Amino acid sequence: MSTNLSKIFVARLIGLDVFDPLGDRLGRLRDLVVLLRTGGRGQTMARPIVVGLVVEVLGKKRVFVPMTRVTSIDADQVICTGLVNLRRFEQRGAETLAVGELFDRTVVLLDGSGTATIEDMAMQQVGNRGDWQISQLFVRRSVTTGGLIRRRGETMIVDWEDTDDPSNAGHQPATQWISQHDEDQAADIADELRGMPEKRMLEIAAELQDERLADVLEELPEEHQVFILTNLGNDRAVALLEEMDPDDAADLLNELPPEEAEKFITMMEPEDAEDVRRLRTYEEGTAGSLMTPVPIVLSPEATVAEALAHIRQEEIIPAAASAVLVCRPPLETPTGKYLGLVHTQRLLRYPPPEAIGNLIDRSIEPVSDQASLEDVARELASYDLTILPVVNDANRLVGAVTIDDVLDALLPDDWRTYDDGTPIRKVGKRYE
Repeated sequence: MSTNLSKIFVARLIGLDVFDPLGDRLGRLRDLVVLLRTGGRGQTMARPIVVGLVVEVLGKKRVFVPMTRVTSIDADQVICTGLVNLRRFEQRGAETLAVGELFDRTVVLLDGSGTATIEDMAMQQVGNRGDWQISQLFVRRSVTTGGLIRRRGETMIVDWEDTDDPSNAGHQPATQWISQHDEDQAADIADELRGMPEKRMLEIAAELQDERLADVLEELPEEHQVFILTNLGNDRAVALLEEMDPDDAADLLNELPPEEAEKFITMMEPEDAEDVRRLRTYEEGTAGSLMTPVPIVLSPEATVAEALAHIRQEEIIPAAASAVLVCRPPLETPTGKYLGLVHTQRLLRYPPPEAIGNLIDRSIEPVSDQASLEDVARELASYDLTILPVVNDANRLVGAVTIDDVLDALLPDDWRTYDDGTPIRKVGKRYE
């Protein structure tokens, strides 16, 4: 293997393009796989061996590339042979992810000066075979004030042998990991969490902001949603449920034992709890069980300018932003009489002062909250819609079903992965 660098810091490699010898791009480097080794009796920890790369290829699939396939590494790119197994990467045995599992771990400095947090690590080629090893750590020394450990302290580079085994750490912060993935879509973060040990999954979840974690939870399989929600503490769990779309929160609560679900609902804000309770009364597979109770609802007197202002709100998902639903007051669901909808495309063709009551499309019939999933899907397909209003027996709007929720319900439970376990992107969720 050739390299222009005698020592390479791992953080600088993450995100680099990986090419084959002909210059064709294989994917993007996402992590390194290392093997942690114990020293002999009375010896310090042996340096970890870097055994391969985790490369994200087309379709967001993550595959393993052995270091024996890597022919060149520099500051701009990684080159390897074209012989890459495209099976989805899964950790085995003692394999550890450098960024995913070692960054942010606390180590004890063997010179007796205290503890430090791993922020980066350096690898070097050694020996006749040219094996790559983790040789040094870039750490931030912990500063203790009044008996409490403060994260900010001096930084330094220490040899691996001058620290204890980071795999023995207890709680591990996720500050570095979250920083590395700050611009990732919620679905991408969910894909990474799916393959992590439960302990690390919880550590990352604990440090994500409520709104961000709520988005990630909506992209995870139900068993992972339940695991995270029930292991973060009641107050945090309730905060997440309030951040989630009401229909997603109701679906998640339906996976919990009834008494536990009722406990969380009771702790929620009354307005949020009311939406969730109402959704949970509908039989599974009906329009009422699929709908969101908070679509964009305006009175016929509202102007085009007001309607577009509501559509531009960041929290509105694309499917729900395709139309404004027009009703008589009250405008909170269940509303007054449902009048019809106005397509966003039509709003763009009229001047801002125009009343939306003059633009209503009355040809699109709403569906009953008791309509079947098949009926809802047929209506959406027949009229090329991404959103469909839902009304009760009194013709009051109670919500709207969006195309992403219908697809979610129609596809099998394991739809998020291909047969080989490769993640599939979820449609219709909010953009970051």
